[in-house]
Amino acid sequence: MNKTSSSAPVLVAGGGIGGLAAALALVRQGFTVKVFEQAPEIGEIGAGMQLGPNAFNACDALGVGEKARARAVYTDYMVMPDALDEYQIGRIETGEAFLERFGNPYAVIHRVDIHSALLEGTQETGKVEFITNTRIEKIEQDASAGIVTAIDQNGKRWTGQALIGADGGKSVVRAQYVGDEHRVTGHVVYRAVVDKDEFPENLRWNAASLWAGPKCHLVHYPLRGGEQYNVVVTFHSREQEVWGVTDGSKAEVESYFQGICPKARQLIDLPKSWKRWATADKDPIGNWTYGHACILGDAAHPTTQYMAQGACMAMEDAVTLGEALRVTNKDWAAALALYEKNRVARTARIVLSSREMGRLYHADGVERLVRNSLWKGRSQERFYDAMEWLYTWNVDNCLQQG
Repeated sequence: MNKTSSSAPVLVAGGGIGGLAAALALVRQGFTVKVFEQAPEIGEIGAGMQLGPNAFNACDALGVGEKARARAVYTDYMVMPDALDEYQIGRIETGEAFLERFGNPYAVIHRVDIHSALLEGTQETGKVEFITNTRIEKIEQDASAGIVTAIDQNGKRWTGQALIGADGGKSVVRAQYVGDEHRVTGHVVYRAVVDKDEFPENLRWNAASLWAGPKCHLVHYPLRGGEQYNVVVTFHSREQEVWGVTDGSKAEVESYFQGICPKARQLIDLPKSWKRWATADKDPIGNWTYGHACILGDAAHPTTQYMAQGACMAMEDAVTLGEALRVTNKDWAAALALYEKNRVARTARIVLSSREMGRLYHADGVERLVRNSLWKGRSQERFYDAMEWLYTWNVDNCLQQG
């Protein structure tokens, strides 16, 4: 690698969770980084998200584990009641036995809070520059010089030694190099955050709770020390959906949840305003790297929400990229090949498993009866065994798959 390329920054398209995690991982390997964000400021939207032990392992590897832990709410269990009759389909304890098995907790957190932890971490390094109001629209590469040039919406050219496309599910980087189409699911997600005082006392469980219903489900869990609650409802839309986020309508939500039990139905009466996500994913691909450019996070493996692992996988990607650069002595070609090799199958499993979990959560008729019988009598150890492939990921084994 020549002097010009080795002293140049690494360019990161996208200032979300994946982009900030990538920036942290790169700085920890000695690089300087420029992060490009199309919004006017670096921030996050959304509501709550779930952090498994693998996510805490990633946060620790990125140096922000304590920041994340300080903002998280630690649940006692995960539970899935049937939204029609309150039958408990399954319950997984996430207390001491879970912590002993996996070495890190299961928790829930506001997306803004995990994003803030990552942002503070990058700012403290002094090696990450943020360029806002800037959308990367085209990439050019000079292979002989080891140079990548990113061109923004105003035609300005930015040069670096590599480019990480962490620019989300509608990634421009992926569009340039892959050009594949997304798959609109027809599932619509409404999300809101409700203050504790307005949340029903009989649902104030210290748990990640999912009410499984016919062609729908409802989720709730505490945030920010239990002072707020995350509320998420999902249904199969009657309309032809277009992937994106809009303001929601309470009347629309009410029209999809007529048959559920009164206890679960309380959830849809709570929010004063909703954000509406029409969801989509993409089929997994095996090629994430293109010269000195690669994709990461939702750009690489956009998925539905049913495994609650989208942001967790983005942080894992970042850690793996950093480790690949470390073990290859910052040889970008070798590092990106190693990064891709160790991430494609795992993240594809998340995408495909998420599709299946969506079907399981939304089972109707006889399928519902089958689902409700699946875990009857299952021990906690058997639940933990089923989660081992997901939750035991860490920095020490991230380059040992495949």
